[in-house]
Amino acid sequence: MARRYDLPSGMLEPARNLLPLPGTKEGLFQLAQLAVPGPEDWPDGKRPAVLMTNPTYHVYKGAAVMTGGEPIYVPATAHNNFLPDFESVGPDVLARTALVYLCNPSNPQGTVADQEYLAQLVTLARRYDFIVAFDECYAEIYRDEPPTGALETCARLGGSLDNVTFFHSLSKRSSGAGLRSGFVVGAPDLIDAFAMLRSTGGAVVPLPILAASAALWRDDAHAAETRAHYRTLFDMAERILGNRTGFYKPPAGFFLWLDVGDGEAAARALWRDYAVKTVPGAFFAYPDPTTGENPGKPYIRVALVHDTDDAEEGLTRIARYLTR
Repeated sequence: MARRYDLPSGMLEPARNLLPLPGTKEGLFQLAQLAVPGPEDWPDGKRPAVLMTNPTYHVYKGAAVMTGGEPIYVPATAHNNFLPDFESVGPDVLARTALVYLCNPSNPQGTVADQEYLAQLVTLARRYDFIVAFDECYAEIYRDEPPTGALETCARLGGSLDNVTFFHSLSKRSSGAGLRSGFVVGAPDLIDAFAMLRSTGGAVVPLPILAASAALWRDDAHAAETRAHYRTLFDMAERILGNRTGFYKPPAGFFLWLDVGDGEAAARALWRDYAVKTVPGAFFAYPDPTTGENPGKPYIRVALVHDTDDAEEGLTRIARYLTR
C-alpha cells in the first residue's frame, strides 16, 4: 500500500491496520456485521441505512439485508459521470446511515473518482459517523494514469483512518480469483473486531496461500503485463465499436458498459444468434423509487477478459449485431 500510494512513513502498521481475507467478496459482506447496529441500537427505532451505487454489486445489497439494514441505491448514471452523489439522499437518511459501499474504479462502468470526490465522501462519513467501504479491487486495471486511492486521500487529510476501510484483492490485479486472497485496511479498533469476526465466524487464509499472495503483492511486473493486455483489448474495442452510439472507453476496469437501447433484448439476441454471452445491465441495478426506471436497462456489460483472438471475434460479432 505504501509503494502503490506513496504513503508517508509509519502511516500503516501491518499488525494493527491490515487483515488478510479469503477474498474481498467475503470481507465486504462481513463488514456489514460490524458496521450495522442491531435493532436494540437503531436510532429512534429506524432501520440503519446502507448506501450503495445504482447499478451495484449484489454482495453490497446482500450484506445490508442480512444485517437488517435498509439498502438505499444512489444513482450512478451517465448524467453524473457514473459517480453517485451520496449527499443527495438528504440529512435524515445520512443521520441513520451506518455504511456506504463505493467501488472505485467502478464496476461495471469503469469510472475513476478523483481526489476531491474521495475527500468529500470521507469528510461526509466523519460528519455523520458512518463507515465507508472503499472497494478498490480494480485499482490496478487502468488504461493510462493509476487511479487515486482513498488511502492517499486520507493521507492528505491528515492520516487518520477513522470511518474508512479499504479492500484490495488479487482476483483482478493478478488474475487470481481462484486463490481467494485479499485484505482489508482500517483503524486498529475495526481491524481487531474484524479479526475476531473472521476467526469465529469466517475462514482464515491458509499459510501457503498467504505465502503465494505475498509474492504476488511484491511483484508489480506481472500486474503491468496484465494491464498492457487489457489496454490492447480496449484499443481493439474502440477500433471495432468506437463509431457506434453508446460506446465509450472507460479509464479503468475490464468491462464495457455498452448502451444498446434495450440490454435484455440485446443480451438474448447476442447469445441466441451470435453465441456471445453478455449480461443485461438491468440485472445490476434497481428501479428508481420515484420514476420506476431501471438505470441499467439500456446497457449490456461486456467482459473483456479473453485472449486477443477470442476478444476480437466476440467484439466483431457484437458489432455485427449492432449493425443489424
